[in-house]
Amino acid sequence: MSREQDRTTRYQQGSLSLPGTIMLGTGVMIGAGIFALTGQMAQMTGALFPLAFLAAAVIVGFSAYSYIKISNAYPSAGGIGMYLHKAYGNRLPTAFNALLMYFSMVIAQSFLARTFGAYTMQLFGGDESGRMVPILGVSLILAAFLINLLSNRLIQGVASFIGILKIGGILIFGLVGVWIAGSISVDFSDPGEAGTMGNFLGATALGILAFKGFTTITNSGSEIRDPHRNVGRAIVISIAACVVIYTLVGFAVASNLSLSEIIATQNYSLAAAARPALGEYAVWFTVAIAMMATAGGILASIFAVSRMLAMLTEMKLVPHRHFGMPGSIQKHTLVYTVVLGLMLTAFFDLSRIAALGIVFYLIMDIAIHWGVLRYLRKDIKANAWVPATAIALDLLVLGGFVWVKLNTDPFVIGVAVSAMIVIAVAEQIFLTKFRKSGHPGHEGSHGHHHH
Repeated sequence: MSREQDRTTRYQQGSLSLPGTIMLGTGVMIGAGIFALTGQMAQMTGALFPLAFLAAAVIVGFSAYSYIKISNAYPSAGGIGMYLHKAYGNRLPTAFNALLMYFSMVIAQSFLARTFGAYTMQLFGGDESGRMVPILGVSLILAAFLINLLSNRLIQGVASFIGILKIGGILIFGLVGVWIAGSISVDFSDPGEAGTMGNFLGATALGILAFKGFTTITNSGSEIRDPHRNVGRAIVISIAACVVIYTLVGFAVASNLSLSEIIATQNYSLAAAARPALGEYAVWFTVAIAMMATAGGILASIFAVSRMLAMLTEMKLVPHRHFGMPGSIQKHTLVYTVVLGLMLTAFFDLSRIAALGIVFYLIMDIAIHWGVLRYLRKDIKANAWVPATAIALDLLVLGGFVWVKLNTDPFVIGVAVSAMIVIAVAEQIFLTKFRKSGHPGHEGSHGHHHH
């Protein structure tokens, strides 16, 4: 069989070191979270937004437990798709939730791309027409696509390089911002009309979006050296690093901008916070970091997402058409992922993209914990109370978030619900047809299948 005809996915075992993995994880996490979410969270919950980041970290801590336990037991390159398969077998819950994860990752790319555009335009005095942000975002996704067609080594190299510059830059931003403000004085006295519990939960849900990058670490499980130990370590270190960085930046922004200013500049609040403190050079510095951060995030994200879709395809859980394209399945899923990301980037604004992402992600997350509780607990030696707590916390913030959105932007909740119905129905039809045509998938190779 020639290389052209061989459509299996190839992974290089042991090609990712622990520091490389941590850079990939933090790279994805710090990309979106801090640059665009800070302002959106402030808009939702007022001056309490640095606390919402901490609340999100606590919830993500509980969430990470299930992922670490499963990935220690079964390190795999497909991460989430494989976890769901272990729990639910070749059934609708696996396909549905894996696709939710897939779409939430594609959504995250569009989010990064729009953020890249919003920050870049700060160098040219903002984007009055509203056309440049999506154009820049679309160009960035295309550039990341081209790099992704090249090699693993290059992606890891570029991502690590950008990651180091970016994390260094953000730390400098946070420290200098807090130092210049003279005192960490955040005005907690007036939570505004958004001072309700629901709004705080909603902002916490957005904060979770800033941490969910840790799941990309699980997606590269089989490529990490000594995965049984290092996947868990990389996740813990990445989350801890992000807590420190987000809190610093949150306080730096809150100390240098009033709440109304943070909300007015919500798509580029870090650049705005740099302006009063340090002038135009600081804005350039911040924009440069934002550009690197979002670009690095997209690079790592496209890499992980296309891999996940390839795995679902190989597990016969999603329909796949080659559309006459040469090369491996992973190359095709890369193309699908990029096309989808381009469409979202072109037509949706930042806060709506974030809202879709968080709804999909939280529902998938709940399914993972339920799978652990219901089916995998004994196999992976997990304590029941941790995933149970994670489910309760997820439901709490999801409820708060949906409540806020129903009051402010019901359209986006409508889109989310419709999308989920379409995914569920389409998957059910596909799986039924597939079974009828006599392809059992690889049910036999897994211990669990539940009827």
